[in-house]
Amino acid sequence: MRLILILLLTAADLSATTYYVTVTGLGGEPDYEQHFAMWAKDIDKALKSTPDSKIETLVNATRDQVRTALDGIAKQAKPQDALVLMLIGHGSYDGYEYKINLPGPDLTASELGTLLDRIPATRQLVVNMTSSSGGAIEFLRKPNRVVITATKNGTEKNATVFARYWVEALGDPAADSDKNDIVSALEAFRFADKKTVAFYESQKRLATEHAVLEDTGKGEGVRAPSPENGEGLLAAQFPLLRIGASATAAKDPAKLQLLAKKEELEQQIDKLKYEKAAIPPDEYRKQLGALLLKLAQTQEEIDK
Repeated sequence: MRLILILLLTAADLSATTYYVTVTGLGGEPDYEQHFAMWAKDIDKALKSTPDSKIETLVNATRDQVRTALDGIAKQAKPQDALVLMLIGHGSYDGYEYKINLPGPDLTASELGTLLDRIPATRQLVVNMTSSSGGAIEFLRKPNRVVITATKNGTEKNATVFARYWVEALGDPAADSDKNDIVSALEAFRFADKKTVAFYESQKRLATEHAVLEDTGKGEGVRAPSPENGEGLLAAQFPLLRIGASATAAKDPAKLQLLAKKEELEQQIDKLKYEKAAIPPDEYRKQLGALLLKLAQTQEEIDK
């Protein structure tokens, strides 16, 4: 049912609105304050050219400011819209509840989950890049919501560098691994995670953060989403950022229908790959070949 809903909404995706909200919390030290603000500014810059989007950036935000921003979206958003919430800063976890550290009262994961549940946008992505962020997953996971955290649980309490590389994913064409001019949530996750791992290796330091992704609404989050563990399909079908020819075409009303068709075909291909184990090999190759041919023909039409 979840996959059917995604495909039904595809045609509306390109005419829908994506709400992007970036929140930075307390830095505690000047160096962190500067980095958090800089990363938020870079995200804002990367998203400026995104068509049909509404962008809000809250630097050193209070709990009330976050509430107000999300309540405002809850009043405006429609089911076909999308929400991307990105959290940068420090977090804490007491063994039960996660909190993002903000000026004044902190914001708990359970409260954040309630705020997000009020937003009618069917497609939601939460990227929590704070320390201890893995402790928030159980409160944020929900069908049709992708949850990415910089840490695998709440006990990884050191400051994280994942945010630095998530920001890079929004500006580096290399993040678009399948070269379709769309950076999906899954591609950005893999890019940022790979860079994070490489950072600790280059510094010859023991990694104190291990990013995970959860998009089934019932899992704990995994390091390597795949058809084998069932995680990652929704994230692969979540367009985080359109770049290059896709961004240009999205501004052309005459090509919106073709773009919607292209994305639907790409989603069908992703779905087929996740179902590969249950399909006879010959039938799988036949279905995949037919979809790839239609995709190539659609791309030719877009390129004209």
